[in-house]
Amino acid sequence: MPSMMTLVYWKGDKFWLGKLLEHPEIMTQGETLNELERNIKEAFLLMAMDDVPEQYETKMIAI
Repeated sequence: MPSMMTLVYWKGDKFWLGKLLEHPEIMTQGETLNELERNIKEAFLLMAMDDVPEQYETKMIAI
């Protein structure tokens, strides 16, 4: 089951801007709301996978 996070977003002069409430350091933009959502997901994955080697494994755990 994917994690749910809160996208805080607003319309700027040219683009939709947004950040994750749970990770306010992650912010991006998009020409449309759909593009903004795709971009914020990609930005989150880039941050989460920073310093992870190409060969890795995953395991679901309860927190």
